Amino acid sequence: MTHEFRYDTSRTLTRKVNILPDETGHPAIGEIELGAIFAALADPLRRQVVLTLAATPDEIRHCGSFDLPVTKATRTHHFRVLRESGLIRQVDLGNRRTNQLRLAELQTRFPALADLLLAEAANINSAPA
Repeated sequence: MTHEFRYDTSRTLTRKVNILPDETGHPAIGEIELGAIFAALADPLRRQVVLTLAATPDEIRHCGSFDLPVTKATRTHHFRVLRESGLIRQVDLGNRRTNQLRLAELQTRFPALADLLLAEAANINSAPA
């Protein structure tokens, strides 16, 4: 982890902590930060992706299999935020990427959060249409 100081838009000096991901962009389990996870889950589309993956945690899905009402570039951005926060693992297959919830790592690092995501996914799937 590296620390960097920079001015934000209000010209206030802030400390930014850079998470150093592995060669594929995933932070190690000890580098996953709760703030990054909350920031990623704050967006409703990213939360929808995570809950969809949590509904079937052993399933691997392609980025295009999610029904997101956004452009491909925006979808790519959302998946990058999820990957860099440590919520999902992506595998690059050349012209597409697969996605899977990093459930085992989340249960190790933040067990209550993992349980909450699984419970919310179960509630969504059991709700009457």
